[in-house]
Amino acid sequence: MRIDLERALLDKICDLPTLKSKVDFWQKEGDKVVFTNGVFDLLHIGHITYMAKAANLGDRLIIGLNADSSVRRIKGPTRPVNDQSNRAALLAALFFVDGIVVFEEDTPLNIITALLPDILVKGADYAIENIVGGKEVIANGGEVKTIDLVEGYSSTSIIQRIQNQGT
Repeated sequence: MRIDLERALLDKICDLPTLKSKVDFWQKEGDKVVFTNGVFDLLHIGHITYMAKAANLGDRLIIGLNADSSVRRIKGPTRPVNDQSNRAALLAALFFVDGIVVFEEDTPLNIITALLPDILVKGADYAIENIVGGKEVIANGGEVKTIDLVEGYSSTSIIQRIQNQGT
C-alpha cells in the first residue's frame, strides 16, 4: 500500500472556513463531531490515549492546535519544541483524527463557536464549567465531557527528563 502523505495532510489540515464546511457536511450526514484542542508538542502515549478516547465519543474528531505564537505566550519562549507544521502533520497521521485547525489565539473559543461541535472534550484536570466554549456548545444542544489523563505523561515532564540526563 502506498500512502500519499502530502494529500493525506492536506485533507486533514484545514483553515477554519474549509473545516467549517466539512463539519457542516458531517453533521448533516448525522455524524457526531467531537472537538478538543491542545499544544501536542511532543506526542506521547498520554496524548494518543486521550485523543483515541475523545474520538470514541463520536464519529469525527477535530483537533484545534495552538499555533507556535500561542504556545510561546502560554508555555514560555523555549516552547514549542516542534513547530506547528510538524505538530499538525503528526496529528494528521493518526487514523482517528479527521480534521486539524491551527489557531493563533490563546484559547480556541473562536473555533468552537464557528464549528459548534456536538461534543467538546478536555482533560479531567479541567472542571466542565471552566472549559472554554462549553457554554456555547451546550447552548447549541451539544455536550461537554472530560477524559481522565494518563498519569505521568506530559511534554513538559519529557523535556525535563531529557534536560536532567545531561547533568
